[in-house]
Amino acid sequence: MPVVLESCFAVAAAFGASVLVNGVLARYRGRWALLDMPNHRSLHADATPRSGGIGILAGLFVGAALVGVSALPGAGWALLALLLVAVVSFGDDVYGLPPYVRFPVHALAAVLLVFPGGYGLSVIDLPGVDWHAPVWLLDGVSLLFVIWMVNLYNFMDGMDGLAGGMACFGFGTLALLGVLAGAPGYALTVLVVAVSAAGFLPTNFPPARLFMGDLGSGSLGFLAALFLLWADRAGLFPLWLGGMVFSPFIVDATWTVIRRSAEGKKPWQAHREHFYQRLVSLGWSHRRTVLWAYSLMLKCSLLAVACFCFTATGVRGILLGLLAAVYLALIAVIKTMEHGRALR
Repeated sequence: MPVVLESCFAVAAAFGASVLVNGVLARYRGRWALLDMPNHRSLHADATPRSGGIGILAGLFVGAALVGVSALPGAGWALLALLLVAVVSFGDDVYGLPPYVRFPVHALAAVLLVFPGGYGLSVIDLPGVDWHAPVWLLDGVSLLFVIWMVNLYNFMDGMDGLAGGMACFGFGTLALLGVLAGAPGYALTVLVVAVSAAGFLPTNFPPARLFMGDLGSGSLGFLAALFLLWADRAGLFPLWLGGMVFSPFIVDATWTVIRRSAEGKKPWQAHREHFYQRLVSLGWSHRRTVLWAYSLMLKCSLLAVACFCFTATGVRGILLGLLAAVYLALIAVIKTMEHGRALR
């Protein structure tokens, strides 16, 4: 019982610290406020602080200090890699760093996590297939996965409540999967991240009074990669199953990059072509769009939990087919809506 109480206290403290710090940051308009000024690509109309990542990390570090990091494999290397991502992301919030400065730091963080940290894939586990690929390929996939998760979370942080909600659903579901897999240390560590994001969400839900900034989005993207690789490496659940949980971001960001690249556009340039941005452009309110996104996140989480519980290859194939059908239907609906609007 004392261990349970200590864990509950750590989770509550992480949430409380996040709520407190984010509440202060949402009201602060002094000299050091990092204000996000709206432009022609923005979905917000008023200058809004983008320092919420500080509050999220405050909750995370309070919770980690109380929980301890003994359950985290290669804790020193993992924390150093997180620090690198956080520092360059905060620098981007303050100075607007170019990609050629950010990406090498992201790559270095990925290298530290995968090699000395020991988070590289040992096998590519697909439904019904275990592919023992060459080590160089496994390491390459691991590195690219970390770098992509950091950046796609940044790409997707463009609307009130979206990235914070994905963190709550995503990390909360990973914590549940950790419990089901019999890994309480993993579950508790991930839950600290989920509640730290939950403490930020009240200030970010539409209409937002605070944005998480690159500090928040980059750190959460890195942590998502870390926990998915940790689960795969420890045999808790495979990477593809964990990826289902974060698929609302993974599919949107990846599809948008491929689509823009095919059209000859630079995928790293700011734009308004993500699914959620296109829905807002079609007249949906921020609140309606983010609530719709939450329903998608919930469906993906439930499908991932179902895939964990039902291990038969045929059942998992059906569940993955349902997930694919959801995204194909989403793409078709948005295209139909845009076509109908163009004909008016």
